[in-house]
Amino acid sequence: MSTIFSKIIAREIPAEIVYQDDRVTAFKDIHPLAPVHILIVPNKEIATVDDVTPDDEQTLGHMFTVAKEVARQMGVADSGYRLLINCKGDAGQEVFHLHMHLLGGRRLGPMLARQE
Repeated sequence: MSTIFSKIIAREIPAEIVYQDDRVTAFKDIHPLAPVHILIVPNKEIATVDDVTPDDEQTLGHMFTVAKEVARQMGVADSGYRLLINCKGDAGQEVFHLHMHLLGGRRLGPMLARQE
């Protein structure tokens, strides 16, 4: 079953794609949580981090190289940015197609609030 991200990769549904090559696609999040909020996804459907295999290592490493370039393109490389990958429901993964969030454009604060 195709995910919404697979349809974006195939350009079957519209998205503001900022980078695409044969391994990954990066596009603007439709519900941004920061001034810059880009999703970087492997073109191959991988549901979660738990579904990664050794064959995926080059693509996943490439996602970080693309993140660096997209951060420069979006003007947040010098001030700083956050990369985030959620895995499954308790972590907040909503689309089960592995994806990396690139967030920046303002001071982001702590990643999680401490539970007392």
